[in-house]
Amino acid sequence: MQLFFTPELNPSLENFILSEEESKHAVRVLRMNTGDRLYLIDGRGGLYEAEIIDPHPKRTVLRILSVKENYQRSNYHLHIAVGPTKNIDRIEWFLEKATEVGIQEITPIICEHSERKEVKLDRLNKVIVSAMKQSLKAYLPKLNPAIPFKQFLKDLPKEGVQKAIAHCVDSDKKYLNEVFEAGQHYIILIGPEGDFSAEEIDLALIAGFQPVSLGEARLRTETAALAACLETSLLNR
Repeated sequence: MQLFFTPELNPSLENFILSEEESKHAVRVLRMNTGDRLYLIDGRGGLYEAEIIDPHPKRTVLRILSVKENYQRSNYHLHIAVGPTKNIDRIEWFLEKATEVGIQEITPIICEHSERKEVKLDRLNKVIVSAMKQSLKAYLPKLNPAIPFKQFLKDLPKEGVQKAIAHCVDSDKKYLNEVFEAGQHYIILIGPEGDFSAEEIDLALIAGFQPVSLGEARLRTETAALAACLETSLLNR
């Protein structure tokens, strides 16, 4: 199945013109021609089957044959707020794998111990789009701009969210499947290299976050974030 990301597409259209980038990929790279079929995703749950009418390398024209809405829609919403790592490649790795496993929202949080204070979203969004296409998903995870940890806590919704924080300080912790119910909206905090500060942990607990364990091993930031995604996915099967 050849997938093309077309966020401007909507179910009411009968014909559609691919962007220059996607047209070039279809015609020059994949050697697709008139009558060939391909699939489009809009990032909002729409999966479209289409047929090439005019295989132009800059503006390939398609006929929309069928539409599936809410394709593989999750029954939960997972929002991971994670301290960005000094090595941006490790955050890219997390975003790629989390998109494949299933995640709906990511927020980079700048913490007291954060070594990276800025995050450029353009490259990271390209990683997410590529992973969405590779894993045959129709929903594009939302990547929010980086935000200071304290501001993130202030902006939290007051109700309807189940919240957890994974930190390395010895304390009474439970596992995610002990604090989360299936089919809910979740927010999980994952600290930067060096972990959350004592003040940040206290503020999170005051804000209603429950301390959780992701296992006995001490995990890297990106590994902990992915482990949280996997456990939440298993909880909702």
